[in-house]
Amino acid sequence: QVQLVESGGGLVQAGGSLSVSCAASGRTFNYYAMGWFRQVPGREREFVAAIRRSDGGTFYADSVKGRFSIATDNAKNTITLRMNNLKPEDTAVYYCAAATQRTLMVPRISSGYDYWGQGTQVTVSS
Repeated sequence: QVQLVESGGGLVQAGGSLSVSCAASGRTFNYYAMGWFRQVPGREREFVAAIRRSDGGTFYADSVKGRFSIATDNAKNTITLRMNNLKPEDTAVYYCAAATQRTLMVPRISSGYDYWGQGTQVTVSS
């Protein structure tokens, strides 16, 4: 069984920076891509960023492009999302996810991912 455990998150003022990390543990698995989603109450889970294992290709939602960056340490099965110039609208629970099935495009929808973390709260105050 694969487990994804997020760490980081917290409270930060608008314009500040924060990082969240995700560590995969359990049986060895070769993921195709790992990503971050976020969700606020009453809304659907929203794609934030993803990274493809084979070539390190990165993908971002338009709302975070230029402000967020995703990186991976494959040896440690860990990914990190660095968030700069945070805005109040970035406030959400952030979830780490892993996709194991190779697809033509890296998934940007939650159904494309097989494993999920428990989520970590990020709050940006104005």
